[in-house]
Amino acid sequence: MAVAYRVLGRFSDAEDMVQDAWLRWSAVDIGQVEDPEGYLVRVTTRLAIDRLRSAAARRESYVGPWLPEPILTTPDVADDVANAESVSLAMLLILESLSPLERAVFVLHEAFGYPHNEIADIVDRSPESVRQTAMRARQHVSKHRRRYDTDQATRRKVTESFMSASAGGDLIALMAVLAPDVRLVCDGGGLAPAPRKAIDGIDLVARALVTFAGRMPESPRVVMTEVNGGPGIVIYSAEAPVVVVVLHLVDGRAREIHLISNPEKLTAVGRM
Repeated sequence: MAVAYRVLGRFSDAEDMVQDAWLRWSAVDIGQVEDPEGYLVRVTTRLAIDRLRSAAARRESYVGPWLPEPILTTPDVADDVANAESVSLAMLLILESLSPLERAVFVLHEAFGYPHNEIADIVDRSPESVRQTAMRARQHVSKHRRRYDTDQATRRKVTESFMSASAGGDLIALMAVLAPDVRLVCDGGGLAPAPRKAIDGIDLVARALVTFAGRMPESPRVVMTEVNGGPGIVIYSAEAPVVVVVLHLVDGRAREIHLISNPEKLTAVGRM
């Protein structure tokens, strides 16, 4: 699941890939497999690459901004900075701009520490080709990566302040936790009310958030929990998740806010 989710950025697709890998494993003579983990990672990765290629066409018709599918994580993931970044929504979003092969190679090498020669066997390429692919992927990620704050105590404190200010409709308090150049990206996928373009700037973002808070479902349950390696907010209505919010901080203030309300992307956070 860890490999499939990072390669795909979609929890439901990752579950499908793992199930397919298990079906293939169940048909294999296990006594003939020297490295079970290597076999399963190879099958899962190849299935995920194929799924990414087929998903590219579907993405072109997606309504509004696209964000990765959030998952609930445990505090020990957040305590490991490298592991937390590899599963963060911000990193998964950057990985979306890589080719399927580049993404798989980057994830296997950077997140799981597989050497290039082993990755070559997994993706059925030469070691030299894999090294070149890994270099291109690293350069791309380095160019587009923003260094967000990683201190978990600061992130929790700001998320708590954000949650309180938003729920209370306190525009002044809300603006105090937002960076001047903050960006709000909402993913409703055409299935939930959401802006179809990102909103930029502290004034517009703050007012949009207060407006969204005023449209909360009746008797909502707002929970701050661990989402994709750090603090996040999950809003439930009648026990079903309806919104996930994750803040990405720079110098202690929210520089980018990801708000996901597409119900098809909230299955993983509904499993509390």
